[in-house]
Amino acid sequence: MTVETHQADDITDEVRTWLTGEFASLLPAADITAIVRSARTDLEGQIVPEAMGEMLHRLARFRVLRTLEHA
Repeated sequence: MTVETHQADDITDEVRTWLTGEFASLLPAADITAIVRSARTDLEGQIVPEAMGEMLHRLARFRVLRTLEHA
């Protein structure tokens, strides 16, 4: 595992934890985890690494809200 991979995992876990806390009463934690992982995959290599935390949070939160709208 590289330092960059470890940092990416930390960011992903932080965003997952944050969104799970925010939306726990509305969406199962497993669904939020899947959304965050999918967003992380979509962003990988598309943005500068320094922006990953903010962009991952924004994209995953948007996707959670969109999921809730269609539920």
